[in-house]
Amino acid sequence: MKNYETYLSPYTWRYGTTAMRKTWSEAHKRRLWRKIWVALAQVQTQFGLVTEEQVADLQAHAEEVDVKRALEIEAEIHHDLMAEIKVYAEQCSLAGGVIHLGATSMDVKDNAVVLQIRRSLDLLLSSLREVLHILAALVEEHAATPILAFTHLQPAEPSTLGYRLAQYAQDLEADYGDLRRLRANLQGKGFTGAVGTSASFAQLLGAENLAEFAALMSEKLGLPFYRAVTQTYPRRQDYQVVSALASLGAVLYKFAFDLRVLQSPPFAEWAEPFGAAQIGSSAMPFKRNPIRAEKMDSLGRLLAQLPRVAWDNAAHSLLERTLDDSANRRTILPEAFLITDELLRVTKHILGGLQIFEGGIQRNLETYAPFAATERVLMALSKAGADRQKMHERLRRHALEAWSAVQQGEPNPLEDLIARDPEIESYLNPEHLPELMKVTAYLGDAPRRAREVARDILEMLGT
Repeated sequence: MKNYETYLSPYTWRYGTTAMRKTWSEAHKRRLWRKIWVALAQVQTQFGLVTEEQVADLQAHAEEVDVKRALEIEAEIHHDLMAEIKVYAEQCSLAGGVIHLGATSMDVKDNAVVLQIRRSLDLLLSSLREVLHILAALVEEHAATPILAFTHLQPAEPSTLGYRLAQYAQDLEADYGDLRRLRANLQGKGFTGAVGTSASFAQLLGAENLAEFAALMSEKLGLPFYRAVTQTYPRRQDYQVVSALASLGAVLYKFAFDLRVLQSPPFAEWAEPFGAAQIGSSAMPFKRNPIRAEKMDSLGRLLAQLPRVAWDNAAHSLLERTLDDSANRRTILPEAFLITDELLRVTKHILGGLQIFEGGIQRNLETYAPFAATERVLMALSKAGADRQKMHERLRRHALEAWSAVQQGEPNPLEDLIARDPEIESYLNPEHLPELMKVTAYLGDAPRRAREVARDILEMLGT
């Protein structure tokens, strides 16, 4: 039960899914520690160090995590893992004395963290698959829907809605592949003692048995181990993980930022879902603020900074290790995953209820697409034998006059201005002008490429 009389992290209750919070919870972390101690004892039975009865005792109490008792002990001894060992030993009358035999703290902690990372990546990959399914369907549906594209936040040329969405989809597909490869290549620290030499286990088991011991532990945990480690696994792996999450966050950040632009009334093309009882502003009852997209950008902005901390942890882990990464890893790892988890959760909600305003799209096309058509007109005039430079200047002047009208709130007169130009008319039949100015005739191969992106994603997902 949450205690609202003390500070709570927003990730405790506000951001992320229940499954991700549980993965990084204090109780789950300690259950993983106990799982590792049980696995260690099971393997050690094969070397005559632990009895089957002791293993059974450890298994019987593996789920009886008592965080309150462990924190009481930690307040006295100032060592979290030793405090958990003491609580576990109190519960295990037969096996209390063999818990953690031969191990150092990071043999347990680091392997547990990698198991948490792997589980977290599984959750994110599942969520990302859902996002890609929804996005691929939207790309396919709107592959040929004309829109006005914008560069420099200024009207540019026509494109399609599906092609715009395909940009996000393509990047997310790449991030999906990166996360899968990262997940497949995660490695644990293994059980190598205080400086990674396995000296303590060599003393217990005999140096000739270390390779077999490592293989059995790897099999028990379902986790490959680094070949060379210090007291920890290389912190470069954390940097790779957090950087991959930040990469995914960058794509979702851009989608949310674009949505915020397109939801503003001057564009009025898209909008995130808005609940019937939702309040946009305490002062302005009419407001429909893009609060979900803004939250995504706020969290994404923070996620982008975390790889810097992970880089410092990797670069500053002096010699066989220092402890100056420990405190920040308690926050940057879970928060990187919880932020990404929330970004995906909100993206699914937005895409699932994305409002597309055909009227706004059409208004922007009618207002600005004629400017883009001047390029087609120029090409047609040049093919008809006109001086390209002279025609460019005439079209530029007509465009400036049309811009002035548009800025005064008038309909775009560009097509009429071009049609009434006698010099242009001498090369180009005015009857052909509407076809040249037609938006759907100037989309290039955007519809085909959008559909290809959607098809590739569905094939990749196996659907």
